[in-house]
Amino acid sequence: MPSEFDLIARYFVRPTPQAVLGPGDDCALLAPSPGMELVVTTDMLVAGTHFLPATDPGQLGWKTLAVNLSDLAAMGAKPRWILLAGSLPDADEVWLAAFAEGLFACARRYNVDLVGGDTTRGPLNLCITALGEVPAGSALRRDGARVGDDLWVSGQPGLAALGLAQLQGRTALPEVLSSRCIAALQKPTPRVELGLALLKGGLAHAAIDVSDGLLADLGHIAQRSGVNAELFQTQLPCLPQGVDPLLARQCQLAGGDDYELVFAAPSGQRHELGRLAAQLDLPLWRIGRIIDGQGEVFLLNDMGQALPLTHTGFDHFAQDCH
Repeated sequence: MPSEFDLIARYFVRPTPQAVLGPGDDCALLAPSPGMELVVTTDMLVAGTHFLPATDPGQLGWKTLAVNLSDLAAMGAKPRWILLAGSLPDADEVWLAAFAEGLFACARRYNVDLVGGDTTRGPLNLCITALGEVPAGSALRRDGARVGDDLWVSGQPGLAALGLAQLQGRTALPEVLSSRCIAALQKPTPRVELGLALLKGGLAHAAIDVSDGLLADLGHIAQRSGVNAELFQTQLPCLPQGVDPLLARQCQLAGGDDYELVFAAPSGQRHELGRLAAQLDLPLWRIGRIIDGQGEVFLLNDMGQALPLTHTGFDHFAQDCH
């Protein structure tokens, strides 16, 4: 049976042109670009909590990296390096080869170097630390939203949660929609290009990625910025056809695992954001506004009345599986 070091060398050691020193020593050596600040994030994916145990390993490799790049995207950072740590039940080389292929496909897409990590035997658990760069003092943060800002979200929140519902047998989606939703769940697209464009163009005051649910994650912006957020139900992205609209709306608002960006932007940037949506070929939806308040989120109907919110998103200590 191959050793831990054989497995690492065989599947996870690749050239690292962006690093001074990559895998093979006690630490990696990295040199940030002049005038840049490091942006660092880490995310853990646990079998049975963040993904179904039968998930295709190639797609899991992609997703393990993509969810971390999504955090960098939310701050407008350019991805540079990653470290991978994980525990594996056994040294299944077929599984490892597929996982590595998916991981490095995502790394190539976003020009990221794997510069180190660790592995051990145990329940399936995958953890990446991702590092990126932003010009000093410019990162998009959760605490920057201002009264009068518009609220925007990218893409189609809710598809991933519908995909999970399909896999768990809680709904029966039409075939084409089912494939689209499962792909959104298992191979998400981190909105790196959007985050970079928002930062470079000065188009947003605050941003966050939608990992635990649109309402829950928007709540973090409201709380950190000391403001309230109003969402207009009539301005939310159109719900997909062929599915129970109540389930679709619940998934859209509280499903999570979308890795879209929700951001607060000055109202004067609407035209530029429209141009950016066309440039990126990515829908951007103006879904609400920032008002004075103390960190609450409200969903308003077409009469301007607040609707009750019974569930806002995923909580790792209140639910069993994402």
